[in-house]
Amino acid sequence: MSIADKLKTVKESLGNCQLVAVSKTKPNEDLIQAYEAGQRALGENKVQELTDKAEALPKDIEWHMIGHLQRNKVKYIAPFVHLIHSVDSVRLLKEINKQGRKIDRVIPVLLQIHIAEEENKYGLDEEELHELLSSEAFNEMNHVDVQGLMGMATFTDDKDKIRREFKSLKKLFDKTAKDYNDEKLNLKELSMGMSGDYEIAIEEGSTMVRIGSKIFGER
Repeated sequence: MSIADKLKTVKESLGNCQLVAVSKTKPNEDLIQAYEAGQRALGENKVQELTDKAEALPKDIEWHMIGHLQRNKVKYIAPFVHLIHSVDSVRLLKEINKQGRKIDRVIPVLLQIHIAEEENKYGLDEEELHELLSSEAFNEMNHVDVQGLMGMATFTDDKDKIRREFKSLKKLFDKTAKDYNDEKLNLKELSMGMSGDYEIAIEEGSTMVRIGSKIFGER
């Protein structure tokens, strides 16, 4: 199957859920095939690769930063990134706000929540999320737009476990939206689900999925 055909098959299974096609490690020719098939939202997990591709490829591509982001790399993507999915600390959010202020741009972000039992996953826990959103520092950040939450389930074949983790994130998303949504905060996106578990994520309320191998093939 061509990339265009795979893309069509995936999109038909998503309903109203948004697709970020994960293009990390893939050559520009593959990305162009997805682009020509109508896909605009592409996800990368390394800053250098993202900036190189953004420079070389059509300017109407919406670039999503989905990998762990180091504070010293924020400045390279701040001018053009469409959405940063992986804000996992107050310090990183402050840096994004600082870089946004420098270029007079409000940068859209998602706060990454740690829902997996694996230790190597990044993210805030519920208490840290609450502390961040109720802090004076957050209230003064005018160059970030927190649009929602993101989480990654445990890498496992246990579908019940994956479902429990997604369910817990949706519950936290709903609670946070209820407790904090106002003029400053408008949570609307819940980014959860990848190639191996996106069907469960959609059933549990995901609004945005990150799918790579089902479109571009295995790395």
